[in-house]
Amino acid sequence: MTLEEKAALCTGASAWSTTPVERLDVPEMIVSDGPHGVRRVPNIHEMAMESLPATCFPTASCLASTWDVELIRTLGKALAEECIALNVDVLLGPGANMKRSPLGGRNFEYFSEDPYLAGEMAVNFINGVQSKGVGTSLKHYAANNQEFQRFSISAEIDERTLHEIYLPAFEKAVKEAQPWTVMCAYNKVNGTFASEHDLLLNKILKDDWGFKGLVVSDWGAVRDRVAALKGGLDWEMPGPRERRVNEVVAAVQSGELEEAVLDESVRRILRIVLMAAETPKGGAESDFDVDGHHELAHHIATEGMVLLKNDGLLPLKDQQQIAIIGRSAEHAHFQGGGSSHINPTKVAVPFKEFQAQAEDAELTYAEGYPTDNSFRQELIDEAVILAKSADVAVLYIALPTYKESEGYDRTDLDLTEQQIALIKAVANVQPKSVVVLNNGAPVAMGDWIDDVAAVLEGWMMGQAGGVAIADVLFGKVNPCGKLTETFPLKLADTPSRLNWPGDAGKVHYGEGIFIGYRYYDAKEMPVQFPFGYGLSYTTFEYSNPKVSTSTFKDVDGVTVSVDVTNTGDTAGKEIVQVYVHDQKAGLVRPEKELKGFAKVALQPGETKTVSIQLDFRAFAFYHPEHKQWITEDGEFDLLIAASATDIRQTMTVTLESTIDLPCILDKEST
Repeated sequence: MTLEEKAALCTGASAWSTTPVERLDVPEMIVSDGPHGVRRVPNIHEMAMESLPATCFPTASCLASTWDVELIRTLGKALAEECIALNVDVLLGPGANMKRSPLGGRNFEYFSEDPYLAGEMAVNFINGVQSKGVGTSLKHYAANNQEFQRFSISAEIDERTLHEIYLPAFEKAVKEAQPWTVMCAYNKVNGTFASEHDLLLNKILKDDWGFKGLVVSDWGAVRDRVAALKGGLDWEMPGPRERRVNEVVAAVQSGELEEAVLDESVRRILRIVLMAAETPKGGAESDFDVDGHHELAHHIATEGMVLLKNDGLLPLKDQQQIAIIGRSAEHAHFQGGGSSHINPTKVAVPFKEFQAQAEDAELTYAEGYPTDNSFRQELIDEAVILAKSADVAVLYIALPTYKESEGYDRTDLDLTEQQIALIKAVANVQPKSVVVLNNGAPVAMGDWIDDVAAVLEGWMMGQAGGVAIADVLFGKVNPCGKLTETFPLKLADTPSRLNWPGDAGKVHYGEGIFIGYRYYDAKEMPVQFPFGYGLSYTTFEYSNPKVSTSTFKDVDGVTVSVDVTNTGDTAGKEIVQVYVHDQKAGLVRPEKELKGFAKVALQPGETKTVSIQLDFRAFAFYHPEHKQWITEDGEFDLLIAASATDIRQTMTVTLESTIDLPCILDKEST
């Protein structure tokens, strides 16, 4: 290849494709936004929001709440099938960033506040997609945890926090799934742009983790192309960028950039482009199973919905008159705003789907709230009249897009003023009220939750979510989702509150490793709903806990098992969680950390044994002085739990560390 061809290959030929080298039969590679659907634009030379029809699956908040890794793999395969039909080589997803604050504008695109859980979700998403010969792009690496000043702000993170909280999901995904590409973030990390971060891209990602694919920029993230190449950024997007090509050529010719550095990026890009070409693609959108994928979206939505409160009202039975209240019952709110916005193949309207399962019940409908932030008392008054004369009221409450979208963060955790007033007014006249939420991140409920009988978290539920809501409300499906993030009582309680969103171009991660439930544990602070929480229409009992050995070497790990029994009269699924507590450590550690989980389906009265393996990393922590993950001899509690605050069984084991650490000498040494 000529120097010019190499430089051109390292930037896009269009908004969505690599630069082909016809002389050498190197084809173009087309990428498309994700992550919960294929946003394939009709013209790859345009940065358009218009896209071809594709299945809009539930967003990551809902996906993760299934805690079902096999289902996530199935989703990945379906996404790959749509990529193949729509001529897409690489899907830009999944997102593996941490939910540092519930205010993050793109939280609906991310899995969890917990790095282990986010990593498990990312691994299975990637493996599902790539099993069909379609690539993925693990994003946004790294510390892209807010939208405020996202193009320039520096995330100031200490070394231990970076390695224990903000990198592990990416590390797990790279080591266990090898995504074809990793997308760098817009922001800086400790003063250096992620697009030219030698430590993150070259040292950690490529050298330490063994990443074999290419690193691509987020769209428009590159400030200095030569510095980015040196820092490990292989492919700049979008294109075409003739000026960038000329800069690279000139830098090599002047000696500013070693051609060997450019060659390494070229090799990585060629490898992925040629891999992509091995899977034939193209065809109309009808080439994928539209109905089958819609049904898969429906199934995922039912598995991911979380029943937060139920005073015995659900499932609905024998109601003669039901008041359906809320604009989102007629106008489904099933995805967020920004680059992930999908043009759905079809949409299940919640009201119509509820009506289809309501049998002989009489339904009435009131809009309840407007699309904007105006306050309209007449809509509340209309809803109150209907609720008062009904047997039960079902309120569909969706956060408006202006509160959740890429490009900006939320300013509070609240529903709109109108929605809060609506819920309170309806519940005042109708105690049998159910609130169905459609949102991508936690909302505050203190103003109204005590007034209603039930709350169902429906998330941004995808195009088939309207059916899933009806299934759960009427008991056709027993809810089994559990939260993958903590719902705080109020914004002031959140761990990042004092360091959000930053100033003077920096945001200090002052809470360190104590994000999410780690923080609430340390502060012994009450929350609205804890991490890992979710109700069912049945009950489960945990018994007979066992551990494979009471004393073990860290490299051998240990296996935990427990019997789970469905003690109710309804079939259901339980999510068993295992947390690890270090009784004594050389550094301050969280009270407990999630290190394993399993989902089990049980018929009434049925018992199954659940086994969960814990490896070296389940007991290790990152030591900044030794620059590595270490274990220490000592006792650890293994907490078998139904949620972060519902510990069902506890066992204690003794770990023998195999780590031989060198003595660290400093100025105080003698």
